[in-house]
Amino acid sequence: MKKSIVYSVGALLLCGIMLPSCNKKAGSDAKIPVTFAGTEAATTGQSRMMQSVADKLNATGRFNATVQVAGALSGDTDALVTQAKLGISLVVPSDPGRLASQFKIPDMNILMAPYILTDPAMLKKLPDTALFKEWQKELEKQGIVYITNMYNGFRCFYTTTPVKHVSDLAGLRIRGFGNAIGNNLAKYLGFANIGISWGEVFPGIQQKTLDGCEVQVATADGSRLYEVTKNLAMTKHYMLQSAFVCSAAFYNSMSPSDRELFTKTMRDAAVEYGSIIQSEESGYYENMKKNGVTITEVDIAEFQKAIEPLYTNNDLKFSAGLKERLFKELGQ
Repeated sequence: MKKSIVYSVGALLLCGIMLPSCNKKAGSDAKIPVTFAGTEAATTGQSRMMQSVADKLNATGRFNATVQVAGALSGDTDALVTQAKLGISLVVPSDPGRLASQFKIPDMNILMAPYILTDPAMLKKLPDTALFKEWQKELEKQGIVYITNMYNGFRCFYTTTPVKHVSDLAGLRIRGFGNAIGNNLAKYLGFANIGISWGEVFPGIQQKTLDGCEVQVATADGSRLYEVTKNLAMTKHYMLQSAFVCSAAFYNSMSPSDRELFTKTMRDAAVEYGSIIQSEESGYYENMKKNGVTITEVDIAEFQKAIEPLYTNNDLKFSAGLKERLFKELGQ
């Protein structure tokens, strides 16, 4: 991991992404350089959202924003977040589960925990909750600013063999999140969780070192997973969110008015593109069918029941009453 981070930081510097301390030399009227860096294909809603934000920021004349997606800077999201933590002017779409593990804030896992949040509309209110603001403070202490969350699709299982019941996952080698959420999902559903980078998934399935993965449909389609997996189980076990973060050093180097513009632009785009992503999902599923994928509507209650011990045992180390507090602050 250390080698990959050092290499990626070097690559970023070669690309001209400057540290905030270097930016100040250009003067207060200079455009603010920032790069939006992600691992998803350019066609996905997440990548298009970042391009839209960059375009809007550039149109103000205050920013010089660029977008690097499809793993152009790194195929490892955690490595990109680490680079931002080091002070590089990056905006990175991670997810709450990754951030919870990477920065040791267990309660953040509630946002991505299986079958907890199931309505994308709830995310619009999230940045205004006291919980979100508490997590912001914890992350900023560690060099990261938490900007907003965006709906990025429900995750399901894409496998080489059919999955109709929980028992069908037993023993399968599935690429999932390499964090507490991913490991506990595997523990209670019975598969082997393989936490590799996304770029390794297609060849892994092709070479039969993986039996499948769990992912959102836009990414599955953009990565042409239908060429190597012909079975899709509609478990919808996670409501995936893109948790956008950036360097605290970069964020705090901006003037208050520029920070406000930057944050508002990001949050407005997150709401807009969350809705776009939701509306486009049916088309991606149709494309899966056209490419020979069998889509199975599983009994979600069966999968929810298998997950129940995760919460009774409190494997994710939630604070007492966390779910009730979150729902109350979201107005549910």
